[in-house]
Amino acid sequence: MNFLRNLIILLVFLPLSGQEIQIQKEKNLWNDFTYDMGNVFGGIGHAYSRPFHWKGKDWANFGYLTAGTAMLFTVDDELDNWVDGFRDDVPDLIIDYGNEYGSPENNYMLTGGVYLAGLFTKNEKLRRTGVLLIASATAGGFLQQVSKRIIGRARPKSGDSSSVYDPFHLDRVRNYDSFPSGHAILAFSNAYAIAKQFKSPWVKAGIYTVGMIPGFSRIMDGFHWVSDVAFGTVLSIFIVESIDRYLDSKYDQKYNASEKKLSWNLNFGPGTMGVVVRF
Repeated sequence: MNFLRNLIILLVFLPLSGQEIQIQKEKNLWNDFTYDMGNVFGGIGHAYSRPFHWKGKDWANFGYLTAGTAMLFTVDDELDNWVDGFRDDVPDLIIDYGNEYGSPENNYMLTGGVYLAGLFTKNEKLRRTGVLLIASATAGGFLQQVSKRIIGRARPKSGDSSSVYDPFHLDRVRNYDSFPSGHAILAFSNAYAIAKQFKSPWVKAGIYTVGMIPGFSRIMDGFHWVSDVAFGTVLSIFIVESIDRYLDSKYDQKYNASEKKLSWNLNFGPGTMGVVVRF
């Protein structure tokens, strides 16, 4: 009889004890970290696989991006000559900020700092933001590094025109690695992801403006053509949106879920080209 009573007690309390251990395990920093890093790689894979799942509107946007970039290609030299007229008038502070902020090492210091702050404060929304930042920067950064070597476009500072290419190099050839702009991709990926934390369209617009400074400074410094920066900026939106949708299924915390979401769409037509943003 005592044996039966002890067995019943064991069967009742053992699952409860196991659930308590499981809950404690789930709240462990290491488990949060490994879960988040899994989502970083999952998000990167998701972003790279999206073209296989694109539908009409997605292909239309990609077509607009391609056509718009091709149009800018035809006027890159003229735009660079126009920029020559005021290059020396741009404050060094802006140029230095753009070059430093858009560099990979400084980018990962920011993104890593945001993530670690969320991890140690147990703030899931901030953790998710950090995951989005790291995954977007990695996906965009790797893609642009591969593209630079395959395309081999001359930089403005090389002295060659925008139509000169030295493609297909496994090693990086300096001054022939212009397209697309890595600084623009990294900086605007950060800006676009961070802006998701805020409801005010004016705050978002301010963050976007700051995120565009590195691309602008690279044009002013002769490292990139306008088309390099424009393509990189829009590509970063594709990447961040794709990874963010993936993370929707991985985290309970959403960005301003009760608010009307900001939407964007590429617009292309006779005499018009750009990104349409609706608040």
